[in-house]
Amino acid sequence: MDLFDKCSEFFKIVQQAKDGGYYPYFTPISSEPDRRVIIHGRELLMMGSNNYLGLTTHPKVKEAAIAAIRKYGSGCTGSRFGNGTLDIHIELEAALATFYHRPACVVFSTGYSANLGVISSLLRRGDVAVTDKFDHASIVDGCQMSFGTVRRFVHNDIGSLEQVLGTVPADSCKLIVVDGVFSVEGDLAPLDRMVPLAKKYGARLMVDEAHAVGVMGKNGRGTAEHFGVEDQVDLLMGTFSKTFASIGGYVVGDTEPITFIQHQARTVLFSAAIPPAATATVLATLKILQAEPERRENLWKNAHRMSAGLRGMGYNLGTSVTPIMPIHIGDQDRTLTFWRELYNAGIFTNAFVPPGVPPNRSLIRTAVMATHTDADMDEALTVFERVGRKCGIIS
Repeated sequence: MDLFDKCSEFFKIVQQAKDGGYYPYFTPISSEPDRRVIIHGRELLMMGSNNYLGLTTHPKVKEAAIAAIRKYGSGCTGSRFGNGTLDIHIELEAALATFYHRPACVVFSTGYSANLGVISSLLRRGDVAVTDKFDHASIVDGCQMSFGTVRRFVHNDIGSLEQVLGTVPADSCKLIVVDGVFSVEGDLAPLDRMVPLAKKYGARLMVDEAHAVGVMGKNGRGTAEHFGVEDQVDLLMGTFSKTFASIGGYVVGDTEPITFIQHQARTVLFSAAIPPAATATVLATLKILQAEPERRENLWKNAHRMSAGLRGMGYNLGTSVTPIMPIHIGDQDRTLTFWRELYNAGIFTNAFVPPGVPPNRSLIRTAVMATHTDADMDEALTVFERVGRKCGIIS
């Protein structure tokens, strides 16, 4: 056996999908990542983006990024721990801490590395991570990188969570980690019911708000704000690659744990800092998020219309209650065929097939943006109805 034998077999599968026109990944966009994009010379309606508030093309955001490059150059050439910290990194951390009404914040190079760094630095031998079975891969990997033990509970099942917590030794240090908004299913972690359990069993609670910030809550602070438990969640983590239209990650919380993470997380110590343009972009979007609440209002208007339209046609959207709307199909081949037909009809979506989802749970992930127009929504719903009937997904 050769180490690369597995690569040869996988290559054949990928090549077959490409040759058959069913390969939905690494699609090169040659325009701004906006509500409409150009792919291979064609304009498609983007219905698979995480750009929830549509801020990637906001003039003030672009100007901030350009100004930062002019002042600071293109990169930081080092980690935050060494020579890579800029004054705007400190400014951004202070702004995020203020936004969340928390004393401290630390910024990471990516959202993925934020979860890796926070979880792996906090969990030591004898400690226990309690995680939802649908948690993001970065949470899973952060737990695997730690020396702690991992116990998982059934997705969003409070009874299962309590059962797991009840089996953990009382003298163990415990960290419950959940997504606030689950990035594929589009549903919410019931934080209002998780907080009392965390207190009852002496566990700390960390929430990944990557897909919730800018979307959930009266002020866009996420799922914890939505449920009114912000002050009872120990650590709030987020990314800059969705609402904040950039790249990077962060965690906010009390000063002592944030200071510990800042000095212990390997993804802080050994990763280059996010570049000046990315940092300035987040600062600009944070201001717009607070100054233009109508963007979030329009996002929800579009989400309610899309959800009602798709459900009315007979699509199975599962338990989604957010602008993320997964169309559950189950069979992998039918899912890829549906994706291709949507693509051919001018709609860009995301196909999730195993191992990205469990076997027989393949789906098409759709999401709306605040900047989608009424005409965009009309077009999308018309295409989904026509293509759904053609593919036999709806009757």
